[in-house]
Amino acid sequence: MIALACDHGALELKEAIKAHLEQKGLACKDFGTYSKDSCDYPDFGAAAARAVASGECEKGIVCCTTGIGISIAANKIKGVRCALLHDHMSARLTRQHNDANMMALGAAVTPPMMALELVDIFLSTAFEGGRHQRRVDKLTALEG
Repeated sequence: MIALACDHGALELKEAIKAHLEQKGLACKDFGTYSKDSCDYPDFGAAAARAVASGECEKGIVCCTTGIGISIAANKIKGVRCALLHDHMSARLTRQHNDANMMALGAAVTPPMMALELVDIFLSTAFEGGRHQRRVDKLTALEG
């Protein structure tokens, strides 16, 4: 199950991602928002992140206008490693090296087709482990 969330500035992108995932047969849980009415991204980003941290959802995808604010909100939840993605390489390496369990996108800075490509790369790339596990363990230790 993939957790999804956005604010009003990224509603269309979240809906496109949701349709894309469903077309691929992947289950999603949509934590909102559900309209273009002004709202606060921390509310929705944190809800999706809590679902990932608890294990309710395997991974999460969050979006806002730039992707910055909602990624910061998601990363405040213990157990979440959310990466703001802009290109193929970052989507691949954040999974291979950082074992990121959430990704963030900016609706105003990432074209829709690129966003869907990044989603596919992120979801299909495995963590390499090995020397990278030591680094992920150190990130986890920083959570206190």
